[in-house]
Amino acid sequence: MKSFRADLHVHTVLSPCAEVEMIPPLIVREALKRRINIIAITDHNASANVPAVQKAADGTGLTVLPGMEIQSHEDVHLLCLFASLADLETWQRQVDLSLPDELNPADHLGEQFIVDEQGEFIRSEPRLLLTATEFSIEEIMERVNKLNGIVIPAHVDRSLYGLFPTLGFLADWWRFPALEISRHITPEILHKKFPSSRNHALIQSGDVHRLNEFLGTTIFQLEAPTFAEIDKALRGENKRHVLLQPRPID
Repeated sequence: MKSFRADLHVHTVLSPCAEVEMIPPLIVREALKRRINIIAITDHNASANVPAVQKAADGTGLTVLPGMEIQSHEDVHLLCLFASLADLETWQRQVDLSLPDELNPADHLGEQFIVDEQGEFIRSEPRLLLTATEFSIEEIMERVNKLNGIVIPAHVDRSLYGLFPTLGFLADWWRFPALEISRHITPEILHKKFPSSRNHALIQSGDVHRLNEFLGTTIFQLEAPTFAEIDKALRGENKRHVLLQPRPID
C-alpha cells in the first residue's frame, strides 16, 4: 500500500464565485506544488471543465477524478465522484434537466467560463448554476449509485449548504461511504457536535475556489490512485483506508 494525498473538492472558473485563477494549468501546478496526488474537479451542478483539467494533468502524475458538487432541493451540497467521463456526462444530462430555466446573473455571481486545457476561453455558461436542483438527497444517491458513482455530503459542518446545520440530522438509511468536513472543524469537534457522524469515514477538502485554498489533509492508503481504490478505502475494504492529517483549524 502507498499513501496518496488528496483534495476531492476543487472548483474551476465554471463555478460561480470561483476566482479567475482557477484554470486547468494553474490548478494542476498548485496541486503538484503542495504534493497532492489526487484531486476531484467538482464544479457546482456542472462538469464541462473536467476534461480540460484532466488533459492539463496528463503526464504530471496528478490524478484528476471526474466529479460534481450538486445542490439538492433540500439545499444540501453533495460531492458526486465517478470512475469515467462517460458516467459523468450521463449524470450531467440528468442534472441539466433538473435545473431551473434561469440565466446566471453574471454581474452579481460572476461569469461561468468553460475553458480548454491551457485555460483559454471557449464560451460562457449562460444558465444559472448556483441554485438547487429538483433532486432530493435520496434521488441523487439512487441515480449516482446506478452509475456506480460515490456520493459524499460536502462540508457537513458549514452553516450554508452543510448537511447538519441545514437538516439537523443524518438519516441511517442514506448510507454515505464518507462525510466531508470543512477546514473550520476537526473530527473531534464534529463528533462532539454531531454524534451521528462517528460511524462514518471522513475526508477534509479545501472547497477550492482560489489556489491558496488547497488543503491536502486527506491521506488515502491505496494500491494505486484510482477511483476504484478510493471507493474501497472509503469503505475500509481490503486494507485500504483513509485518514486525516491533523492541522490547526482556520
